Amino acid sequence: MIKNISVIGAGTMGNGIAHVFAQAGFSVNLIDVNAAQLEKAIATIGKNFDRQVAKGTITEEQKKSALSNITTITDLTAGVKNASLVVEAATENIELKLKIFKQMDEAAPEGCILATNTSSISITKIAAATKRPELVIGMHFMNPVLVMKLVEIINGYATTKEVTKTIVELSRKLGKVPCTVNDYPGFIANRILMPMINEAIFSLYEGVAGVEEIDTVMKLGMAHPMGPLQLADFVGLDVCLSILQVLQDGFGNPKYAPCPLLVNMVAAGKLGVKSGEGFYTYNSGSKELVVSERFR
Repeated sequence: MIKNISVIGAGTMGNGIAHVFAQAGFSVNLIDVNAAQLEKAIATIGKNFDRQVAKGTITEEQKKSALSNITTITDLTAGVKNASLVVEAATENIELKLKIFKQMDEAAPEGCILATNTSSISITKIAAATKRPELVIGMHFMNPVLVMKLVEIINGYATTKEVTKTIVELSRKLGKVPCTVNDYPGFIANRILMPMINEAIFSLYEGVAGVEEIDTVMKLGMAHPMGPLQLADFVGLDVCLSILQVLQDGFGNPKYAPCPLLVNMVAAGKLGVKSGEGFYTYNSGSKELVVSERFR
């Protein structure tokens, strides 16, 4: 029975994952080597709970109870020693993830399930870094975790049916909708999404249409809540580039080759929301969507 959850990584995804588990009544260890990042994560979680209280979706008492379920820890070994499930939500970097999974495997109790929030890296490859590949699974939450209902659950080559069933049921307890897929590059979410984003960038690169026009066509014509270029900014252009490279390497197909404009923007540090500029510019406190000067 899953009781104690350890979440590794206190960034945007990690603090969101910790939030939903704590709100569902689980005991959560939020782990990050950076103490300042942990403080920032707890502050963010607190603000998000305050918004929920203001909207009436939870009470002040429920907020206090949920916050009391979260413990912050800088030491991975101590943080996972009593875990029933560990969810890794570190940066999307294969070397880093393999290193973390090796540490998790050595420190976590026997029978503990090891999950990764990776959006594109092979679950089978990650599992191979452990001595318990049958207990390794992908648990891909969407951003923002509090709002998005989907959890893409990815079976590695050795993942057992029992582990899959456990994670499916657990996702439902979080109020999420689980979808189970198999371990191929990009899984389903990014195998379909990233080529669309890449094609939108190619359309801009080739002068077919401007930023606003591309996004407006997809929003009003295809009923997408956010245009592909705005979504790319939201995801992070560096993350989009990384996932496209995973797809290209995994399938060996030139159709996944990232647009040169995307490559140049990442090289220039124009990463979208996180850097303040991508296809749009982002000013603190402003909700107005303004096309970057580069594309006007």
